[in-house]
Amino acid sequence: MKKLLGLVVLVSMLALLLGGCAKPAQTPKDSSAGGKKIKVVLLVNGTLGDKSFFDSANAGMQRIKNELGAETKVIEMGTDPSKWEPTLVDVSSQDWDLIICGTWQMTENLQKVAPKYPNKKYIIFDTTVDYTKYKLDNVYSILYSQNEGSYLAGALAAMVTTSKMPKANDKKLIGFLGGMNIPVINDFLVGYIEGARSIVPDIKVAISYVEDFANPAKAKEMCLAQYEMGVDIGFNVAGGSGLGQLDAAKEKDRYAIGVDSDQAMLFKDSDPKKAELILTSMLKRVDNSLFRAVKLYMEGKLPFGKSETLGLKDDAVGLAENEFFIKNVPEEMRQKLQDIKKKIQSGEIKVSTAFGMDEKTLNALKDSVKP
Repeated sequence: MKKLLGLVVLVSMLALLLGGCAKPAQTPKDSSAGGKKIKVVLLVNGTLGDKSFFDSANAGMQRIKNELGAETKVIEMGTDPSKWEPTLVDVSSQDWDLIICGTWQMTENLQKVAPKYPNKKYIIFDTTVDYTKYKLDNVYSILYSQNEGSYLAGALAAMVTTSKMPKANDKKLIGFLGGMNIPVINDFLVGYIEGARSIVPDIKVAISYVEDFANPAKAKEMCLAQYEMGVDIGFNVAGGSGLGQLDAAKEKDRYAIGVDSDQAMLFKDSDPKKAELILTSMLKRVDNSLFRAVKLYMEGKLPFGKSETLGLKDDAVGLAENEFFIKNVPEEMRQKLQDIKKKIQSGEIKVSTAFGMDEKTLNALKDSVKP
């Protein structure tokens, strides 16, 4: 009996030793520790359906849900700014793990609310909070190098245009439509001008600002005026207002460059004629950047308390290379754009930015391309 008991003890000890040497079982990856889904909410300070900026953010939320297994919700707060802060406060009091919002219009609201909820985590995109003035260790900010992608858009516009201005010694002319005269929109413009000038040094640019991101009717009239003066390709950087540029392009049978989302593909089925005239879109990949941020959060690597600027090398900006781009832009031009892209990524081409640029310098740049 003693021998049998000793044998049992020996076998048990061997089992423990062998078990200690074995690799621990891998915990299946889930959307949060403990096998519980993380909860992510996006607050849209406007509405979906702009076929541009907010729709790109919404596409990112779909990827976060489908590919990362998160529980997601998108709240359209509308265009009344008085409702944005109360909604942010309300959501902050709920059990969301990550609260996402975007645009410079939400910066002040987040700077007021986030410090009151230090245990909550926030992401703001297309702007940054002021980390020097406020306690915002729970906020991660995403900025984009839209000037880099817009440099490519400007180069393409200068290659494609055949416009000539009789009153300006036959100089070529391209168009630019901005939502507002603010730094982030002017960052697109600065890159666009520099890219165009890299191809045609004395090119002219007709510049218009809608001063509204949700007024496509006003934008259309501005773009019709540009097309009437000789523009044959224009770049819309105006959110929902930019849809007016696309309407004007269709009416005048001229080219347009879309923004943020791949706008040609959005109209491929519903309005093929319009889609055909959108040569490409300068993608601000809000979708990719939000997906990247949530993935890093799940890995415990998202750097809260700071901002990051994402550009061409991060696949956060770039031109849409869809079927219309392939069909309507000659191979030689497409190859040239690839060469320019590589030079920007490597740092050989350094694109100027409107951020930090003084008003005098910016105005001088605008005046230098004025028709």
